[in-house]
Amino acid sequence: MPNVRSGLRLLPPRLVRRRVAPVKAEGTFTVHGFAPATVEQAIDVRTGVDVGVATMEKRYDGPVTGHSATLFTAAFDQASGVGTYLAMESFEGALNGTAGAFNFAHVASTHGADRVDEAFVIVPGSGTGGLAGIAGTGGMAVESDGMHRIWFDYTVG
Repeated sequence: MPNVRSGLRLLPPRLVRRRVAPVKAEGTFTVHGFAPATVEQAIDVRTGVDVGVATMEKRYDGPVTGHSATLFTAAFDQASGVGTYLAMESFEGALNGTAGAFNFAHVASTHGADRVDEAFVIVPGSGTGGLAGIAGTGGMAVESDGMHRIWFDYTVG
């Protein structure tokens, strides 16, 4: 028999999703390896900017600490500095001291000196360890001095 109060059906407690305020973790990172990868496309399509693929290793410091393996894809014109990248990262480390691993994806475009049309998402279902059930967003920025920053706005559980 369903729980009924004042004519309203109530969900069992195990089905009620509690809203939890996201936690923020910020850090810096450095790239420790960028290796172009050879990928054969199923068909040859020529566009104004060639697409390239590379693998990267990044190391993170601060409240975001650990390392990641990155699959990096870009359509970028070196001469003009115009293009777009798409990256999928497998992160292992800790956010605010909670250890685990998860995947996240990010994309951005540039017209030379800017960073526009950004998107950043933690891959649902990818968390392990203390980060099992992680969900959320984040972002990246490159400071004028070349410092790379990252942040995650996330919940766990």
